[in-house]
Amino acid sequence: MELSHLVNSIEEPQTIMMAKLSRAMKAEGIPVVDLSLGEPDFATPEHIKAAAKVALDAGFTKYPPVAGYPELRQAICQKLERDNKLQYEPNQIIVSTGAKQSLSNVFQAIINPGDEVIIPTPFWVTYATQVIMCGGKPVFITCDAQQNYKLKPEQLKDHLTTKTKAIVYSSPCNPSGAVYSQSELAALKDVLVEYPAVFVVSDEIYEFINFTDKHYSMAHFPELKDRTIIINGMSKGYAMTGWRLGYMAAHSSIATACEKIQSQTTSGANTIAERAAIEALTGDQTTVGEMKTAYQERRDYFIPALQKISGFQVNIPEGAFYAFVNIGAYIGKTLEGELIQNSTDFAMYLLKHAKVTGIPGIAFGDDASIRFSFATSMENLEQAIQNLSEKLGTKN
Repeated sequence: MELSHLVNSIEEPQTIMMAKLSRAMKAEGIPVVDLSLGEPDFATPEHIKAAAKVALDAGFTKYPPVAGYPELRQAICQKLERDNKLQYEPNQIIVSTGAKQSLSNVFQAIINPGDEVIIPTPFWVTYATQVIMCGGKPVFITCDAQQNYKLKPEQLKDHLTTKTKAIVYSSPCNPSGAVYSQSELAALKDVLVEYPAVFVVSDEIYEFINFTDKHYSMAHFPELKDRTIIINGMSKGYAMTGWRLGYMAAHSSIATACEKIQSQTTSGANTIAERAAIEALTGDQTTVGEMKTAYQERRDYFIPALQKISGFQVNIPEGAFYAFVNIGAYIGKTLEGELIQNSTDFAMYLLKHAKVTGIPGIAFGDDASIRFSFATSMENLEQAIQNLSEKLGTKN
């Protein structure tokens, strides 16, 4: 039986692959410190779970509107006004089964075969694959550690062409933890205003896990608001990964297009999750700050500890919950009889010999790096540092 060219051209994300390997080893009784998945280790806050129970008892078990319950879309508008000083109407909001689906809807709505989409690297693993699935062409721009993994305006200008349809980026960034300041976004905006046909897809899913002064969006600039598409969701800031709920905010024409696409795929998102999300967005926000504080405490332990590991070069992440480690010093080296030719070799070496799981940087467009998640307990982070130190040594 012959499968499609599409399915044969894409691969399972390495984030999921490494998590599978870690779980398999744990099932065999091998103690592995899993720093692979970007998933909060906190439970969903109690008041959000309580709202879900109320919704279930109230009978919210029928098909919801494709774009989401009106009350939820209004709550998202209120959140955008409260937290971001951005004004949107409910008809500009589409609720989906996770931010990943929101991205997929957007790319299907704007990309024609041959269109180019600029992706600064390192980037979240799914951007490029989704662009390719829509017939588009990813155009990668390398943003290295020396520039704190942030796109420079001159780089953007050099890569914009008549074929450019969009640019997609995340801030705070998965995997680097980079956060664009207002002035940095303004410099990119000054370039983009000269290219009025280019959409800006702004992935803001880590908005609440920001260790800088404030979160800024490209949508804050009036010149770009109508062509900026905000992607966000409930998974990271509210510890609601399994609830599978994301949303987008955009010009009404884009939102309508995405609603049409979603109506032919999943239709509306989960009803109970939607009712819980109303409470999450409009209710007590204390737990959001508490979780961010915990992540920052872990970062402040984990990053300096990683910086002491031999061969590791690590920038301090400004947001999200990842350490993006340059391991270029190990490429071409042999460790315990194993030749390390790339980031995948190194990740597999660590899994096998140090019993620590990380994601190969090639998944994010940087084959000389590895990503560790610190969305786990301090005990696990300390054990990971001990294992890494024993296998790789520490700097003098």
